[in-house]
Amino acid sequence: MTIRGMLAEERAELIALLRDLRAEEWEAPSLCTGWTVRDVVGHLLYDTIAPLTYGGIVVRCGFSIDRVNDRLVRKTRTLSTDRLIDEFENAAGKLSQFGPALVLADLFVHQQDIRRPLGRTRAIPVERMRYLVEHPDPFVRPGRRTKGLRLVATDLDWADGSGPEVRGPAEALTLAMVGRPVVLDELEGEGVAELRRRSA
Repeated sequence: MTIRGMLAEERAELIALLRDLRAEEWEAPSLCTGWTVRDVVGHLLYDTIAPLTYGGIVVRCGFSIDRVNDRLVRKTRTLSTDRLIDEFENAAGKLSQFGPALVLADLFVHQQDIRRPLGRTRAIPVERMRYLVEHPDPFVRPGRRTKGLRLVATDLDWADGSGPEVRGPAEALTLAMVGRPVVLDELEGEGVAELRRRSA
């Protein structure tokens, strides 16, 4: 399957989840520090912004991605949950048409940011999961956490790196690479302690 195909499936799965959420689940904390589920969805509306407009926001925020994210999230907090879903479903694709791989990596992580605290598990197709564990979101610099470690997936045929081993499900490994320490207890191996130290 193409990257765009995997992105379309990832987005469709998230939309289906969002349509099924109860009101209290929208206000529940996500894995993103300080963000509710609603805030995470608001953040994902960055893909509804034209590239030139988004570039202007980045410049006005002093090239700080954290400030860009904060600005976009605050702007969407006045929208109803139905409006958030509608915008995400019908207006997304403006940035991802130029960088589908980056948006796929980001969308996967944020979908798990929503699902895990809510206990909304899912089965991720092996092909997509393999791609995601091989291509974690580069903007969060995964290499600074994994350098000198060997990561080994226990649920599919994948391993990368050299050094003390960190073993676990590919989904948990991917989240660990991008700084979600909640998954560290699901991993094992002599490299976990170092990964935990780097994630603190």
